[in-house]
Formats: sequence, structure tokens, C-alpha cells
Amino acid sequence: MFEPFPGNYVWNLSTNIALNTGAQLNEVLDAIAPVIPLSSSGDDATEAYLEAYEDLGDRLVGLAEEDLAAGHTLSAATKYERAAVYYLTGERMQRVGNERRKVAYRKMLDAVDAFIQHGAEPVTRVEIPFGDSAFPALFYRAPEASEKTPVIVHVNGLDSTKEMIWGAPLRTELAKRGISMLIVDHPGVGEALRLRGLTAVPESETWAGACVDYLLTRDDVDPNRIGIVGWSLGGYYAPRAAAFEKRFALCVAWGANYNWGELQRRRADREGENPVPHYWEHVQWVWGKNDFESFMEFAPRISLEGVVEHITVPFLVTHGSNDRQIPIEYAHAQYQNAANSPDRELHIFTPREGGIEHVGGDNMLPGASFIADWVADRI
Repeated sequence: MFEPFPGNYVWNLSTNIALNTGAQLNEVLDAIAPVIPLSSSGDDATEAYLEAYEDLGDRLVGLAEEDLAAGHTLSAATKYERAAVYYLTGERMQRVGNERRKVAYRKMLDAVDAFIQHGAEPVTRVEIPFGDSAFPALFYRAPEASEKTPVIVHVNGLDSTKEMIWGAPLRTELAKRGISMLIVDHPGVGEALRLRGLTAVPESETWAGACVDYLLTRDDVDPNRIGIVGWSLGGYYAPRAAAFEKRFALCVAWGANYNWGELQRRRADREGENPVPHYWEHVQWVWGKNDFESFMEFAPRISLEGVVEHITVPFLVTHGSNDRQIPIEYAHAQYQNAANSPDRELHIFTPREGGIEHVGGDNMLPGASFIADWVADRI
């Protein structure tokens, strides 16, 4: 993994994710140079990290506005898209309730709206009705799709967002194979959490079923070819959804989050590394818990033990051989216990292939290509 911040796994992973989701290397290197010496200062330096990426986002937005003034809408769109990556990279590292975080997030959403408005991508923002509320999503119709397109519902992890998924290479790898994507900010992430107060629930089949309900209202979707993919904590959400929402035709876990609740106990005992600063505040926010004790009492519910046995569709489990967040034994347990899947596969990415860190944080393309091939072979 590219490690510009010596000894700071969290900042390094965040910057690698940015580079995998649309950032440009030289822009990033110029922006982070002043904060590299602060990388050993712990969580207290994360506002400086935000400032570095926010300033870069502001610069790109300014350049995009100049493009628009000159009538160069497509050039403007690419800059807005990149600006959104930078705003999000800084924002998601901040403490819950940080006012600067809220400002950066709003800038990110505005940049994405501008990108969609001025760009040429076949993407639309949609709303997924859910109980008395709704959560937002991006529907990307693959340019090579058939009249009735197959669709992958891509769900998030603990602290990613639909905009991050948008920039990752799986969307374009699937599109080359004629497969469209519904990218959701479901309860517990992104806009659903930040702007609508929808916290996460262990029963992911409830909101995943709402995604299927929405897709079935579209006359351009093949109802028999809807699959679900989840990365990181989505490696829990997606298999749980596929186990109990039988309208999904297949399932992929990109990162085998088999027993996330147990993992929290390990982290509380100071085993492993935190994926984001202010970790315990963050997970309490995501799951709607007021304190550490109530969260730890609740956490064991977030497990696929006794759940993956209910998966009865093709099921792919992938994992990085150097994943420093999810133990590799979870990948084997998830695969072995999904014995009722008629077509299951486990793939561990090696240094020869790349994509060995958490969800391919070092290189997402090997995972994206492998998953896209596996999905295309089946739907």
C-alpha cells in the first residue's frame, strides 16, 4: 500500500481509497505535503487533514467554474467529480458533530450534483421509499446494457458513502459487461445517516428489500437478474440481505465481515487497528447507541453465524491476504458455513494479484475485475 504518512495506517488507507476512487496522484501529493509531519500526532491532527483535502476540493471547484464560464461543461464535470472525492476524503475522518465536517459534506454533495448536471454519465439520483421515510441512491444505467438491464445493488460499509462507491472501479467494470448499478446510502451511512437520521439496523434485508421494490418499478430492469454486493461492513449487510430477501439472484461479499460484533470486542481489548479516528463515537452514531456500554451489549447481534446457511443463490466471498481490519479466518468461516448456496466461491487476493489490503485499499481494480467477471458469468 502507498504510505505517504509514516506509521499512520488510518491516513494512509484513506488516501489510498481516494486514489482508487478518482483522485489524481500529483494533486494529492501537493495537498498532503504540509500535513505529513503531523501524521504522528494522532486524532488531534485530523482537522489539518480535512483542511488539506478541503482546500484541494475548493481549488478544483474554482477551476470547474472557470470551465463553465468558457462553455467547457465536460471539463468542468470531471473537476467537480474529483473535488467531491477530496471533500469526502477529508470529511469522513472527522469527529461526529464537527461543524467543519458538515460544511465539507455539503460541499461534496454540491460537487456531485454539479458533476451529474454538467457531465455525460448515464446516472440519476433516485429515492428509495423505506417505511415512513426514504434513502437516496444513484442509479447508473450501463451504456452497454440490454433493454432489460441486470442490476447490482451495491451497499456500503461502516463509513463509506455512495459517492465513494461511484468512484471505485467496480461500477465501470460491471458496465463493460452490460450490468447496471444501484448505489445506495442505506440506513447507517452517507445522507441517510448524516441528513436524515436513519441509523443502521442488523436486519439489512429490510432496506435491501426496499431497493428491490424500487427496481421492480422500473421498466428497464430485468427483475430476475438483480444481485447484491457489499464491501467492508457491507460484507455483513449483503449476505444477511441475500439470506432473507429471496429476490436477489446472487450475492458478493467484498471483505468477509462474518462476525462484526465479535470484532468489536477484540478492538475494545486493543487488538487490531481502528479504521477511522474517533472510532467508538462513530460506531455509536452509526448504530444509534448513546454510550459505549449499550453499543457493546448490542454488537453481538451483528453476526452472520446461523445466517449464511440461509443463502440459496450463488455466493462469492473475497478477501485480501493482508487485510488488517477483518481477520482472514472470517472469510473461510463465511464460505464454509454458506453450504446451501448452490454455487459458492472463496477468493483470497494475493500480492501477485494485488488488492491485498482491506477491500483492496491498496488496489481496487483486481477485486473489481474479478467480481465483475464472476457476476457476469451468472447474470
